[in-house]
Amino acid sequence: MNERTIFTDPHLAQFYELAPHDRTDHTFCKDLASDADSVLDLGCGTGELTVQLAKGRHVVGLDPAAAMLEIARSRPGGDQVTWVEGDARHFELGETFDLICLTGHSFQFFLTEEDQRLALSKIAMHLKPTGQFVFDTRNPNFPGRKTRSKSETLKRTQHEELGEIESWNISHYDEPTQVLSFTNAYKDLESGQVFSAPSQIKYTAKERLDQLLQEAGLRVETWLGEWTGEPFHAASREIIPIGRKA
Repeated sequence: MNERTIFTDPHLAQFYELAPHDRTDHTFCKDLASDADSVLDLGCGTGELTVQLAKGRHVVGLDPAAAMLEIARSRPGGDQVTWVEGDARHFELGETFDLICLTGHSFQFFLTEEDQRLALSKIAMHLKPTGQFVFDTRNPNFPGRKTRSKSETLKRTQHEELGEIESWNISHYDEPTQVLSFTNAYKDLESGQVFSAPSQIKYTAKERLDQLLQEAGLRVETWLGEWTGEPFHAASREIIPIGRKA
């Protein structure tokens, strides 16, 4: 994973809460967890989904970013979650779970197949024999354009502490490596200060992802193309595998 990104930089973590709160991925995972007694939320970030999953069950939220976990611990319901600062490629909790979820396209921050293998093997290791896993990754074959400029993405919004801010995204996609390099930026309009950091994410085709899952000892029962439940097809926006241990 990138060592310093929008998610790990403490100066930038404050802007993560500006993301939309009405998220279909969160709704889907809460429904999937309805019969689960234990859930592991990998890449839990600021814990918005994690605390909702914690009602009536044992939940662990794991994330490599201390700045994000600090926000997670302080949110209402944060005391009901076991928070772990850790890397999804290299962790061992000594317990298994009924459901493991990895949302927000966090899987794409694993930039090599070796990193992807490590993360998937950890999911397999921490799943109960009857447990389920689910995660999302963007489909490289979705016909929409991946590259964005500042002028295309520039918008204004209200920050709880800073007041009005501008935000934008600049991205470039490298077809041979299927890696998208991007910068998310935020400008405090009162002070003129700009907060930004570069990041990268990797796109992986469904066929290759299926092979990696099988190598990790996982089997997919359902492939979705959207969190709203549409089955996957070649031009779907998302690739969402739902499955169990092989």
